[in-house]
Amino acid sequence: MSAAAANRRTALLAASVAAGMVGLAYASVPLYRLFCQVTGFGGTPMVAADAAATPEPVAGTSIRVRFDGNVRRGMPWDFRPAERFVDLPLGERRMAFYHARNTSDAPVTGVATFNVTPEAAGRYFVKIQCFCFNEQTLQPGEAVEMPVIYYVDPAIRDDPDASRIKEITLSYSFFPVEAPTEPAGIRATGMAAIAAGRR
Repeated sequence: MSAAAANRRTALLAASVAAGMVGLAYASVPLYRLFCQVTGFGGTPMVAADAAATPEPVAGTSIRVRFDGNVRRGMPWDFRPAERFVDLPLGERRMAFYHARNTSDAPVTGVATFNVTPEAAGRYFVKIQCFCFNEQTLQPGEAVEMPVIYYVDPAIRDDPDASRIKEITLSYSFFPVEAPTEPAGIRATGMAAIAAGRR
């Protein structure tokens, strides 16, 4: 193999490695998110793979779920849970609502992240449906209700690290999106329709 051919081969290999690294960088965030949702790592609520396969509620059990909502400083939204807490039996499916209102005179798009505390409860707090990680665009003065459908897995009773937990906090934080990927209003309108249809 000539020196020129060897150089071309080395350059091609280096370019392939660089492209692979860029691809991994872009994939790392959604892959990490998926890992957390599957394992409950870091207090991330689990995501139900099959919404129809939720467990039966366990009579005589109860756990309190608190709701928290906030926005990044400077984001002109009023965002809060419709109720501060509920007490529910383990395994019982529930729906919670968060209210969001754009208090500015311009469209604002945001995206929410979430977590569960205490961290050990993350693997047992199972979300069937929620608005997290989806862009939500609100027009000036527009208000919507955003639903979360969830349950707490009865298996929490069998975990030595989590069995004594009496209260779980589900917290959402909204961050502004500088360059929305969808036309204004699509996401928020869709979530409002879901909320209305499931009441």
